[in-house]
Amino acid sequence: MPELEPGRPTPLGASVNEQGVNFALFSAHAEAVELCLFDDKGRETSRHLLPSHAGDVFHGLLPGARAGQRYGFRVHGPWQPSAGDRFNAHKLLIDPYTRALDGTLEWNDALYAYQRGHADEDLSFDKRDSARFIPKCVVKAPLSRRRSPRRPVYENNERIIYEAHTKGLTRLLKGIDKRRRGSYAALGSRPLMRHLRDLGVTTLELLPIHGFVDDEFLVEKGLVNFWGYQSLTFMAPEARYAATDDPVKELAEAISTIHRNGIEVFLDVVYNHTCEGNELGPNLCYRGIDNRSYYRLAEDRRYYINDSGTGNTFATEHPRVIQLIMDSLRFWFTEMRIDGFRFDLATILGREVHGFDRGAGFFDALHQDPALAEATLIAEPWDIGPGGYQVGEYPAAWSEWNDRFRDTVRRFWIKREPELPALADCLLGSGSVFDRRGRAPQASVNFVTAHDGFTLADLVSHDMRHNEANGEGNRDGHAHEHSWNHGTEGATDDPDVLAARARTRRNLMATLMISQGTPMMLGGDEFGRSQSGNNNAYCQDNELTWLQWPRAGRPPGETAGTPSDDEQFHAFVRHLIDLRRSLLPLRQSRWLHGHRTSARYSLPETTWLRADGKPMQDPDWHGPEANAVGLQLLADTDADSAESECSAVLILINNRSSDWTLSLTASSVAKADWVTVLDTAEVDGVPVSSAPPTAANTTLCARANSVVVARCYT
Repeated sequence: MPELEPGRPTPLGASVNEQGVNFALFSAHAEAVELCLFDDKGRETSRHLLPSHAGDVFHGLLPGARAGQRYGFRVHGPWQPSAGDRFNAHKLLIDPYTRALDGTLEWNDALYAYQRGHADEDLSFDKRDSARFIPKCVVKAPLSRRRSPRRPVYENNERIIYEAHTKGLTRLLKGIDKRRRGSYAALGSRPLMRHLRDLGVTTLELLPIHGFVDDEFLVEKGLVNFWGYQSLTFMAPEARYAATDDPVKELAEAISTIHRNGIEVFLDVVYNHTCEGNELGPNLCYRGIDNRSYYRLAEDRRYYINDSGTGNTFATEHPRVIQLIMDSLRFWFTEMRIDGFRFDLATILGREVHGFDRGAGFFDALHQDPALAEATLIAEPWDIGPGGYQVGEYPAAWSEWNDRFRDTVRRFWIKREPELPALADCLLGSGSVFDRRGRAPQASVNFVTAHDGFTLADLVSHDMRHNEANGEGNRDGHAHEHSWNHGTEGATDDPDVLAARARTRRNLMATLMISQGTPMMLGGDEFGRSQSGNNNAYCQDNELTWLQWPRAGRPPGETAGTPSDDEQFHAFVRHLIDLRRSLLPLRQSRWLHGHRTSARYSLPETTWLRADGKPMQDPDWHGPEANAVGLQLLADTDADSAESECSAVLILINNRSSDWTLSLTASSVAKADWVTVLDTAEVDGVPVSSAPPTAANTTLCARANSVVVARCYT
């Protein structure tokens, strides 16, 4: 094996060129770096000292090397945990920039830089070689593909997000070769694409697929890290989801296929922490490369700041850490052609020394980057650190998960709490939270359910969580879900209970889809997916979390005979999404505060209505009867638009135990031919009567515990 040449300090990672492979590794506090080479059996074949050191980057060129070479690093430096340095060259380390890993992590005491069980714990020093227990980095050439299809382009007010897990989504979906089910390849399969197109969603959002590890405590219990929120690498797709030996190529081809079907792909990305845990965690990558640069350390530098709740917090204020994250985002957006990102615990990314700052260095770096100018950015706007709850406080370019929408809608329909003013705010895009600094209603990502918590079916079937399978004594997961079992805990054959649960599900989903903002639904909710009451199924890789497709795994619409409850609800959701797409007043791209007047109707663009058709007054919003309301939305559409025939929508929200009837004769109600297009009292949401528009109707009725939507024809 030839000796290393000086090479170049850029780009970081392993890059293939005509001369061989250039290796470059950042470490501000290391003394030396060794490149370790391995064969395809995982056996170490040679070690080479990186010969050059430019600033804070160690680098060298391996002449004649090619893509496919296995490697890792050993980083030399001081072992001074009390000062924040945890270098130990006996431990093989993963390149933060690797784009592929070969092998899986095998938990062993040799992975730890200190002697586990020693009296001094992490202050001790361990000399065992960890190479046999850790995955090896693989040199990858730039991804070469034939002409990629154009990205789907959606206006912000057109987007409907479908959140799902790469494996769980297709593991039980028939019509796919069994060897491909649950893989990247299956994401572009015909059955799944047909289902998503038929449903009407625009965007598939995947839970984390960055390379991650199964936590040691989970492995000891026979469980796995199913959700993937323990990042090890930020550019290597997780190999366990690949049906082939090339995860990068397989995923890229799947994304291209999804794009050809007119659907975007978003990724849930985890840059706020890594899988290395606290001071008692292993040396796998960042800790052994430069602990002081990659992590936020406490005043006593032996310990870590834990704003993530996982043991450590990534130092996203450090320039080189920002660079790593930005390089990762550019890789996924430009090379893999991902369309957008949901940032886990995003408050950490915007926290500077003085606290959260919408002008933080990470935000500045991201916003000025021309390569990412068209990427969609979504924040999970909280963490457990000081000042961690930042809903509504992100820069204008961002959208945010709106947990206030989730909790308000649940409390109103499930707990029947007096939430009418809060619900009204949610229906109009939560302007009290997001209408600032030039943001649009689409800044609010509205959701009722997500991967974390009950599914929609479980939300109406359980008063309590049932997480015993997680092995934590049912103490994990949210304790307050605002759920209701409708009289029976869990599964039941009682037709009255089932009917009541179905009605509540319809009301929850309808409220999501008729609200201004960006709706996000949890994959499988459209056909009654259940996790048997487990509201924290992060460690369950089995039929509990795999989507149980209706009728033995066939997508809805492929079977004949009497529709099942699952198929009926699927039809209902499909009808809802179709209405949202066709009725422009339901998805305005500007705030509706009622200040403007519709030129067509000479009425305010937004009016909240009492039963007599007159505008709501302050006393009407409060008290025991404040559980029903009408909302009139008027939109002055372009006369040449296909949507111009629908310029007005009436929404009736009735959470009473009796019918609620709105008078259409009041001067506050637009004089139009109204026809009901949604009624959640019906199992598929389609009104019983589909009579043609008529001006003879003088009232509009919402039956007990229902949502009604009527549109006008002019």
